[in-house]
Amino acid sequence: MENLLVNYLEQLRPIPAADRKIITEHFTLKTFKEGEFLVKPDKIARELFFVCSGVIRIGSANHKGVELTHYFYNENHLVSILQSFNEEIETTAYIQASCNAEVLSISKDKLMHLYKELPYLKGLIDHQHQLNLINKVNMRNTYLGEEAQNRYKIFLAQHPDIVLRVSQKDIASYLGITPQSLSRIRKQMK
Repeated sequence: MENLLVNYLEQLRPIPAADRKIITEHFTLKTFKEGEFLVKPDKIARELFFVCSGVIRIGSANHKGVELTHYFYNENHLVSILQSFNEEIETTAYIQASCNAEVLSISKDKLMHLYKELPYLKGLIDHQHQLNLINKVNMRNTYLGEEAQNRYKIFLAQHPDIVLRVSQKDIASYLGITPQSLSRIRKQMK
């Protein structure tokens, strides 16, 4: 599993064998069952995760208590609630396994230690966070002005693997529609 992380980071630059070992020693493999929280609401995000298998979602609840899905991350993505992680402040958002998942985890303290040991690593990880942010914004922008059925078609085309692995409720939440509406849309598309 650790090789997945190193291969991911090597998309930007080669990593020497000795550094690979240092990186992998700082991360811990963790397993989460569907519905388990990696970061609970109203807590500080103290870990950065790399998704090895499964789908992780970032979510929150609105003022009415309705759950909202902000984004899904599947394999080969770094995940955290960055403002909470970086500034060590509580967040109303949460990170939850949308299906059974395996992740590599690193605490902020260990990550800072790793940055001191391998200074170039901060640039690699920051760059990957920027790419994730750009992808999230671009994805959300594709849904703007689209009707519910078109939003689902776009999501289905761009994330066919996620559609098969997460609940209809979470997909509906992400698309800003009710599960009943999504069910009707799916029936109409058959």
